[in-house]
Amino acid sequence: MKCLKISLPAVDEVRKIIMDMEVMDMDHRIKPEKVYGYIGITSPISDETIEDMKKEVLKVEKVVKLLDGKELEIEVVEKDLELIPRYPHSVREMLEGKLTEEEFTTLRNAFDIIGRVVIVEIPENLLKHKQLIGETTLEFTKRDSVYMKKSAIKGVTRVREIEFLCGKDNPITIHKEQKIRLKLDVSKVYFSPRLTSERKRIREICNDGENILDMFCGVGPFPIVIGSKNKVDITAVDINEIAIKYLKENIKLNKLKANITPICGDINKVADNQLAGEKFDRIIMNLPGTSYNFLDTAFDLIKDKGIIHYYEFAHSCDEGKEKLEKKAALHNMHIKIEDCHKVRSTSPGMWQMAFDCRVFYD
Repeated sequence: MKCLKISLPAVDEVRKIIMDMEVMDMDHRIKPEKVYGYIGITSPISDETIEDMKKEVLKVEKVVKLLDGKELEIEVVEKDLELIPRYPHSVREMLEGKLTEEEFTTLRNAFDIIGRVVIVEIPENLLKHKQLIGETTLEFTKRDSVYMKKSAIKGVTRVREIEFLCGKDNPITIHKEQKIRLKLDVSKVYFSPRLTSERKRIREICNDGENILDMFCGVGPFPIVIGSKNKVDITAVDINEIAIKYLKENIKLNKLKANITPICGDINKVADNQLAGEKFDRIIMNLPGTSYNFLDTAFDLIKDKGIIHYYEFAHSCDEGKEKLEKKAALHNMHIKIEDCHKVRSTSPGMWQMAFDCRVFYD
């Protein structure tokens, strides 16, 4: 193939010039050798153009210095270059041409990867192509199993129905994040891989010696991530027996600095019984759909100047702040919102919001 053979110190400058000229072959790698570099070209380049290139390149002080008195060589030669492999960048790209234009516009490009399992969401009008979408997703992600969401998260145990599409029909997996491992069954417990950054954020602001409560712990992502770096005591509560079973396994699976106490039960009843009289420095309330219903319990259990990490679905920070202020007043407390930010989008204009709420006794 046609290439430019260039004195090695000038390769990068020539590359910039021929890219501007739109004659650089973008499908083949630049090949450096001992003295020369080779760049593929897609159109002929005249001797006059090459001389102009040399003049431009020799204006660059760094190149002149590296040439160290040697002549700058640029000429057109024949040379075999390595083809750059082109991989698809998304499931959508892999499915181009396999769906109608109308179907393609409704195809969801996002999916959840939990360990070796992928969970996809397929719109109703594409259900006839669910096998194709599943197999394409399996090929793209290089995971073991693909399942499809069949319902929203529902019930007190926060579980959704899923349908096996392809790969291995095994919903039990080990998810890795922040140098910890979480074992879970995606068909029987709730877990979101999209909260990785939020879990890391909470871990970084925790202090050794704190007494922490996770009111809706699931399989333990917040407690395990926090406990991997902090010498704290964590009480982890969830109403889902299977989630607590996996939490206990995950405590053994990870080398933790924290002391984690799992409790299975409704947090309101647990607060009246096992936690009666106890106060916490920090409370995590990651149940955005209904966390407001448990705020009374959180205010009863928080220490003076403690922090409640409150999550809810809202359009803005103002909505949640007003609810927190009103609820605090009922408990003869006041609050300071130390941080409020969007965690993830749930629908157009709607977000899962995080509130770091510092509580003060009046």
